[in-house]
Amino acid sequence: MIERHVTFEVVPGKESAFEELFKTKYSKAMARQPGFVSVGLLREKEVPTRYQMLIRFESLETAAAWRDSADHKELSPQIKALYTGSSVVVYDVVP
Repeated sequence: MIERHVTFEVVPGKESAFEELFKTKYSKAMARQPGFVSVGLLREKEVPTRYQMLIRFESLETAAAWRDSADHKELSPQIKALYTGSSVVVYDVVP
C-alpha cells in the first residue's frame, strides 16, 4: 500500500471553494477508482492557505490509474484553478 502526501498552496480567498470541491467532487470521484483505500484533507493551522491531501491506494499502479482516469482529467483543471503550487511525497505504508 502507498500513501501520497500532496501539499497545496491555495489561492488566498479560495479556501472554501477548494474544500467544497474536495468534499463534493474530488474525493467522491477518487473513491470510485479501483485500488482506492482512503483520502483525507488537512488545513494547516498556522498557514490556513496550505493544505495536505493524504491519499492511500493499494499500489503505485492504482494511484497512477487514478491520475490517468477520465474523472481526474475532468477535475484537474478545476482544482488547479484554486492553487498556486503543489508538491508530492509518496510513502510505502509499513504493515
